[in-house]
Amino acid sequence: MKIVRKSEYEQNTRKPSTRNWHRYFAIYANNAAWNMSESLENVLNHTELLDAAHASAWHWRVACATINQMRSTMLLALIHARMDMGPSAWKYAESMKQYFTERSETPDWELALVFAIHAWAALACGKLDEYKASYQMATSCVEAIKDPEDRSVVIKTFNLVPKI
Repeated sequence: MKIVRKSEYEQNTRKPSTRNWHRYFAIYANNAAWNMSESLENVLNHTELLDAAHASAWHWRVACATINQMRSTMLLALIHARMDMGPSAWKYAESMKQYFTERSETPDWELALVFAIHAWAALACGKLDEYKASYQMATSCVEAIKDPEDRSVVIKTFNLVPKI
């Protein structure tokens, strides 16, 4: 029986890169969190939702995809806002809003999500003027989405944002 050293084993097997694994788990956690986030149920005690969002963000950060890192920041802003974690929701929302509004190639559906989630984070943080401005922008952006399928996806989140 031959004892195989770890380095020898690693050299002789074809294994996916660590980066690919992080990307896989980032996508898995991201999809789970977005699916849970679109529910109408009370999420305050739904720790799996918070865990999935943070897991996705961490894996995207390791996988080094800036656009996906910022999309996970958007997801964190949404989840923190839904869970009444105002200050952290606002921090994430401000970060992702700056990123996406400064990119000329940000698609219409993504801008609608940015402003809807920014509005919710503002409300969670007690920033009513910012809420009103972002909610108004979100409404305009949702109406401007060209693709009906994209609009239907965004509407799921937009309709959850409290209206005051």
